[in-house]
Amino acid sequence: MSSPAATDRRFARETGPARVIADLAEPVLEELGFRLVRVKVSGRDGGTVQIMAERPTGEMTVEDCATISRRLSPVLDAYDPMPGQYRLEVSSPGIDRPLVRPSDFAWWAGHEAKVELKELVDGRKRFRGVIEGVEDDEARLRIELEGKAELVTIGLPFSLISEAKLVVDMDSFRADLAGQETLRFNPGREKSRSPTNRDRRQKTWLRQA
Repeated sequence: MSSPAATDRRFARETGPARVIADLAEPVLEELGFRLVRVKVSGRDGGTVQIMAERPTGEMTVEDCATISRRLSPVLDAYDPMPGQYRLEVSSPGIDRPLVRPSDFAWWAGHEAKVELKELVDGRKRFRGVIEGVEDDEARLRIELEGKAELVTIGLPFSLISEAKLVVDMDSFRADLAGQETLRFNPGREKSRSPTNRDRRQKTWLRQA
């Protein structure tokens, strides 16, 4: 059985510039009492760096997003991991959240998930099924198999998972997430070597539909 520290360690790892930013962001988030979920770099709005984070309890508030943005912005300015200009966006995971730790699979047992592997297992890379939990460094998933009348439980090694996320089911999530919102903090921060541009920030709160 894995230790609590091992189950809380991310098995999902970014590549390229996102990996560099994740390596910078993760210790800052941990110091503030948050966990990094994912870093995503895209060309949206002329270039966006999205930092997805949460508290270990899964909670995230508007104030939390703002705190992370304030602490992380000077670190990114100092190390300059991205060429050109970009917007820094801090958000909560949302209901179709990525699953990036073994503890995520334990927490969300009973919910449906999609899992993509780095290599073929039994002739396939993609699996969809209901999470049954974690066992022996594997995510346990109850899935349908062709030719089988009943659902089958399989184990997918975390070392082989390239991407995993919850499947949105509004009926099952409505009760759990009543009154909660996915939060994004976008201070309109355009990264630049110019202090004038860096200080010209318009704060805008966006809610994911």
